Amino acid sequence: MIGFDPALFSGKTVVVTGAGRGIGAAVARGFLRTGARVIAHAGRTLDHAEDGVLSGLSDDERGRLDLLIADLGTRDGGEKLAGSILAKLDGRLDGLVNNAGTMIGRIPAAEVDAEAFDAVVDLNVRSVVALTTALLPALKEGGKAEGGAAIVNTSSISAIVGGSPGSSLYSSSKAFISTWTRALARELAPDHIRVNAVSPGTIMTDFHRRYSSPEKLEATAAAIPMKRLGTAEDCAPAYLFLSSARLSGYMTGQVIEVNGGQFMG
Repeated sequence: MIGFDPALFSGKTVVVTGAGRGIGAAVARGFLRTGARVIAHAGRTLDHAEDGVLSGLSDDERGRLDLLIADLGTRDGGEKLAGSILAKLDGRLDGLVNNAGTMIGRIPAAEVDAEAFDAVVDLNVRSVVALTTALLPALKEGGKAEGGAAIVNTSSISAIVGGSPGSSLYSSSKAFISTWTRALARELAPDHIRVNAVSPGTIMTDFHRRYSSPEKLEATAAAIPMKRLGTAEDCAPAYLFLSSARLSGYMTGQVIEVNGGQFMG
């Protein structure tokens, strides 16, 4: 990845969820291009992997990539994925990127019901907490190595500004992630595990192609100080930065906004 030492994560093992395409795929490719072994959760299937996370990888990079599938929208999805990940580890994990999550759909506040609530919370909150909890022993082993271990969570600009109509559940679930990040950072610091988050703004991925109209995206881009929407590649370097003790070893409990000036806190 441009600007990063190609051996920055050499000898390190990193897990990235939601890595089939979009931001997660760009993050996984970034780790591979800087020397890491990557265990990537590609989603429920491998349908998008070839055009997503696998796109442009060298044979060497593909050789350091393990692709897993799991439905993190089910009640026990996080635990099941954790079991598959632990089976591929030697007991130590150096980095975890909790990126999987989605809006499910634009649901007006007056139409929020138990089914919609469970669908968003199970994917965006429950599975993230369950997966992280199950991987903590391996991350604590990683914390004993030079530089310690790192967790990077994906929040959202919506966690602060509340999102647009129909995204109340999604925005609230991401606010949970931001607060949980800070709480974990305080609790896990003695174990030499740093915990931070990246909060993307409006990023031009399948997420916004699915949930935002072209007109809305055009208007949003015009209102952003940098006059464009973000890309997955705009976001990926922040994850690598926060995962590297060499680059961000004195940072924990932070939520980094990547939004072209769309929100300035």
